Amino acid sequence: MDWEKPMLKSRVITATVLLALLLAALFALPPAAWAVLIVVMVMQGAVEWSRLSGFTGRKASLYWGLTLLLMLGLLWMDAGTTEAQRLQIHLAVYAVSALLWLIIVPAWLMVGWKVRQPVLMALTGWAVLVPTGLAMLDMRAASPWILLFVMCLVWIADIAAYFAGRKFGKRKLAPSISPGKTWEGVVGALLGVSVYVVLAWSFSPDFAHREVLPILLLASWWWVGLAVIGDLFESAVKRQAGVKDSGALLPGHGGLLDRIDALTSTLPLAALAMLLHKLG
Repeated sequence: MDWEKPMLKSRVITATVLLALLLAALFALPPAAWAVLIVVMVMQGAVEWSRLSGFTGRKASLYWGLTLLLMLGLLWMDAGTTEAQRLQIHLAVYAVSALLWLIIVPAWLMVGWKVRQPVLMALTGWAVLVPTGLAMLDMRAASPWILLFVMCLVWIADIAAYFAGRKFGKRKLAPSISPGKTWEGVVGALLGVSVYVVLAWSFSPDFAHREVLPILLLASWWWVGLAVIGDLFESAVKRQAGVKDSGALLPGHGGLLDRIDALTSTLPLAALAMLLHKLG
């Protein structure tokens, strides 16, 4: 349709600018400045989540304030604890995220829960946002390239799913939640990330270790599944709130949550896998 062309152009321009800014921040900012950026990002997410949850006035302000305290508390504990204690705290945060995305959210989506309790929505928002922020801190501290690799995997899955769905989409994935998503889009996402992983692996130092590639491919397909769950969950929350987008921060994209929905379900579990590998 004619109206889709300017919308797609706006999305591409916004995405290009955001990618340039992210790359600059990811590789140039000192750790303290990166931490400030992540806290700001989580706070913006909390602002949008509070709207989706129906918080207004003092309730919304209280939610933003408690979210800020949670993030600052994590940073304070990181600065004042031993490496072993930090590891335990971070594993506990990621365990909450794993419980949410592997058990609670799939059940939530399958039965079509309509959650109206403000406290439950607030807790869910923290389980979505805080582990995501912590994962961006941990993975960047380990290596900016690790964080960029996982984020690119999610973005490529999203782009491939979008175009495959537009071209071939017939079978609806979850029509009651997000009518535009199709099984053909999921297949496109799997193919897209497979090509991405093979290309990334071919340029990596592990290229000579052929046994690494099947593991990477299986992990990437698993992450596509997590990304789909994160995307569908935010769609379900928006549908419950009666809105199309979580906000209007990003031209052509909606709010911040509209851009990081798939990252909220993938980055924390990627960080968890990274820490467990470190322990092993």
